[in-house]
Amino acid sequence: MKQQVALAAVTTTAATVMAVVALVRQYWKAKQDRQWGKCQRILRKFARDCSTPVPKLWQVANAMVSDMGASLSSSDEATSSLNMFVSYASPLPTGINEKGMYYGVNLRQTKILMVCGRLQGKNQPISDLYVDEVPIPSSVMIGTSQELYDYIAAELVKFSSAHPEKDDEASANDKKLGFTVSSGDDQSTAISGSNIKLKNFAADTTGVKDLITGMNRALEKHGLKLRVHALVDDIVGNLAGGRYYDKDCVAAITLGMGTNAAYVDTTQSAPRWHDSLPKKGEIVVCMEWGNFNTCHLPITQYDTSLDAASSNPGHRIFEKMISGMYLGEIVRRVLVRMAQEAALFGQNVPPKLLIPYLLRSPDMSAMHQDTSEDREVVHEKLKEIFGITNLTTMTRELVAEVCDIVTERGARLAGAGTVAIVKKLGRIANRRSVIIMEGGLYEHYRIFRNYLHSGVWEMLGNELSDNIVVEHSHGGAGTGPLFLAASPTPDS
Repeated sequence: MKQQVALAAVTTTAATVMAVVALVRQYWKAKQDRQWGKCQRILRKFARDCSTPVPKLWQVANAMVSDMGASLSSSDEATSSLNMFVSYASPLPTGINEKGMYYGVNLRQTKILMVCGRLQGKNQPISDLYVDEVPIPSSVMIGTSQELYDYIAAELVKFSSAHPEKDDEASANDKKLGFTVSSGDDQSTAISGSNIKLKNFAADTTGVKDLITGMNRALEKHGLKLRVHALVDDIVGNLAGGRYYDKDCVAAITLGMGTNAAYVDTTQSAPRWHDSLPKKGEIVVCMEWGNFNTCHLPITQYDTSLDAASSNPGHRIFEKMISGMYLGEIVRRVLVRMAQEAALFGQNVPPKLLIPYLLRSPDMSAMHQDTSEDREVVHEKLKEIFGITNLTTMTRELVAEVCDIVTERGARLAGAGTVAIVKKLGRIANRRSVIIMEGGLYEHYRIFRNYLHSGVWEMLGNELSDNIVVEHSHGGAGTGPLFLAASPTPDS
């Protein structure tokens, strides 16, 4: 009898334990379902806020066209979010008569890129192309402006000696040296109007004319028969390269860690500069379109918080939505909210997930473009960058979806900006317009590139979409200064 009672007690206890375990499992299952549901709601709201239907894209494009006209007409910053300026680099190459060996320099944040190549004319590709990247020593970085110019000239002596002109190309006259400046990710190196910002150097700001004068003095001192003809943003060099290969090229756009655009307009379109421009002909306009802003942009709470925490709150809003510097950071901020409010990565938020800008656009691109069945790349990247492990396939898919939403919005907005330039020129309906793209975001991020192209096509439809040709730049990265050196002088 006692054995039966004991057995019954054990059975009852076991049943109670099993019931408790079942209740605990049910509780945790219900909690996980609620948390997953919260993640899905955050995701759906984010997708709605980032939505870029065609009417929205046209609102953005039309607002940009309006701001472009206002900036060209008035220097009053209150009239436009853009502060475009005329780049005195015209006329651009024709692609027909430019022949011979040309040299160029691209000044970057901490290095100089020297390039030379032989042009054959008749829109033929570059031959004998050589590119050399030289770091700028710290002693030069903290030295005077003239010490920087002397260093560049000395390096050019070595470079031109290693890649000389042929005897029949050499001229007793001075030849133009193409000289461009690449904007840093944080605009630490950039040209704006008549000034150039060199934030990493001891002389952090100087006049464009002063740099040209100082650079020419250094070239002469080192015995080089090269003279800087014009100093421009590297986006203008990209445009010069585009025009060399195709006379219908009207604009160049950089989509990398930063972003910018330049296009060809008429002198009549820029009354703000009438006093300093020829009466007729073409001008090159550097847009600084990263500054563009309008109430029609699909700005989310994550964009607002990113902007507020940036080094330049309230500025470069368009750039913060479309460039590689910021895409990964927007994704990270969305994931942080899901982790904090819905335990996406477990009950504790991974500490590294809270570090701003730790997720870079190349890593985001790798996760987004992962086509493996269980999203292995997503798992590897989250483990490598944030130390996150034990991810379910559903969680990996959700992370990839956040990347997709951010990428689609950025690419389609860039597409709207592309259409805006062509509309400003009045070329959408009846003329072929080539837009060349440069930068790692466009070149290496296949899904971003596809979304940009499809956005342009959707805006224009079947009848008009063939009038805008968007393509990757020719000649290779860094060749822009070379084409500027080959451009005809204004008198010719």
